[in-house]
Amino acid sequence: MTTAAQTSFAALLRLMRYARGFRRRIVLASICSVMNKLFDVMPEILIGIAIDVVVRQKASFVAELGIADPKWQLALLGGLTLVVWVFESLFEYLYLILWRNLAQDLQHAMRVDAYEHVQRLDLTYFEDRSTGNLVTILNDDVNQLERFLDGGANNLIQVATTVLAVGAVFFSVSPQIALIAFTPIPLIVVGAFYFQRRAQPLYAEVRERVGSLGARLSANVSGITTIKSFATEDFEAERIRQDSNAYLEANRKAIAISSAFIPVIRMAILAGFVATFLLGGWMTLNGTLHVGAYGVLVFLTQRLLWPLTNLAETVDLYERAMASSRRILDLIETPVSIRNTAGANALDKVDGRIEFRKVDFAYGDDAPVLHDINLTIDAGNTVAFVGQTGSGKSTLIKLLLRFYTAASGEILIDGQRIDSVSLDSLRRRVGFVSQDVFLFQGTIRENIAYGSPDATFEAVRAAAESAEATEFIDRLPQGYDTVVGERGQKLSGGQRQRLSIARALLKNPPVLILDEATSAVDNDTEAAIQRSLQRISHSRTTIVIAHRLSTIVRADCIYVMDKGRIAESGRHTELLAMNGIYAALWAVQTGQAA
Repeated sequence: MTTAAQTSFAALLRLMRYARGFRRRIVLASICSVMNKLFDVMPEILIGIAIDVVVRQKASFVAELGIADPKWQLALLGGLTLVVWVFESLFEYLYLILWRNLAQDLQHAMRVDAYEHVQRLDLTYFEDRSTGNLVTILNDDVNQLERFLDGGANNLIQVATTVLAVGAVFFSVSPQIALIAFTPIPLIVVGAFYFQRRAQPLYAEVRERVGSLGARLSANVSGITTIKSFATEDFEAERIRQDSNAYLEANRKAIAISSAFIPVIRMAILAGFVATFLLGGWMTLNGTLHVGAYGVLVFLTQRLLWPLTNLAETVDLYERAMASSRRILDLIETPVSIRNTAGANALDKVDGRIEFRKVDFAYGDDAPVLHDINLTIDAGNTVAFVGQTGSGKSTLIKLLLRFYTAASGEILIDGQRIDSVSLDSLRRRVGFVSQDVFLFQGTIRENIAYGSPDATFEAVRAAAESAEATEFIDRLPQGYDTVVGERGQKLSGGQRQRLSIARALLKNPPVLILDEATSAVDNDTEAAIQRSLQRISHSRTTIVIAHRLSTIVRADCIYVMDKGRIAESGRHTELLAMNGIYAALWAVQTGQAA
């Protein structure tokens, strides 16, 4: 077996292991395919027997079964033909229903499983991968597998059934003709493996190219505002054209291989058919073969060989499906390093005391981002982290939410290590408002209630009031039923930010994290957000990562980060008195220093 064939066979075994819950249905569908093909070849046999009856009459094969009258023999064959066609149609209906429903259910299961697994993957997985390529795997690759199961799997089973069933008839009637008729089959099989070896890397490239094209399209649609603002429509159109041309060329190479395979098969089939036609005819003329048997062999030769012309198309579907299956299963089998530990407890009642003890962290093999972080945040306090970009502020939050795992040290909530509690319960106890606000396609009410789907309208409105969002919501034509557009594009940055705060407040979390929540808003919006923060920070632990220092002057403690370390800490007035990093930042922002 060639390396390409081994690769495809390995992908098929992986797919079968994944689909073990569907095995009963696969077996049942396969049985229906086999039965349909067995009944499908019977009419040719009955035609040959009918010719034998007409020619030999009382000496025919049927007469040997005890029916002497040729008319009754034909009547029997007519009844059998009717029965055969009924059962052939029945099993065709069954295998179509079974295979198509199996294709739908299996592709549904793979898409959902792959997506659910993607959600569990660590954030490090997404750092070097494009969203568009992932979407291509979840959508187009899954559809490729569905196409194969929808028709290709049945074709392979029926070709194998035809070879075995017709071969049994041939060798029982005339072994000599059978050997000649079956001579083209090894050539066809060798050609199929040759095609498979040539096509396998080509289809792998096709899947990669379509993934790259999908990534480019996804990124460009998301960044359409930037494209328009820089007037780079022609430039981006050319890049899409280049990616599309690369996909087109990869497909063209694969098509060239599959198209060349079909004429080779047809010539081999023609040779087998002519050999059976001539040799069988000579044997019949010589009296060594009955005319009815000759008719059966001629008809069955076509039934045996002509379906093999579709083998190239079927193998084409198979190779595309296996290339896609490898990508899907590779995604599903990607290991998850951040998961619930054995015996993880649910984080139930939370006061909100947070501790970092000797925490170090680095992204992959990069230089360390955090060094020996030690701090304690008392329950109910409001603390802030400030510092230059890249100083490690947001990384602290990602570690607290267990988006990443600290290289050393430990993080505790109410005295419990966060890696000893379930991820779900940890993140449900923490409200997170990111500087990069993401709103989902839907209404304002649906976005505020995201994560709290059972919330009443009164609760949604109360959260909006706490975030000072009701003023602009009530001015909208549909109010809370206003559709925000993709990523909230119909709203301003400040409006999206306030909806994000309302969404976090609706959870009523004991710990609230605000990651530069006012970094991209105007002064009036900042003032509104500040007022809401002052109200909502009572009775909960609030962590603020601030770019504008004016928003955190009332914090119980401000930590100044510098190169991954805590350089200063204290209240606003205390830090100003130190005349250090914080005082310098304050002076720059208030215009006291250049």
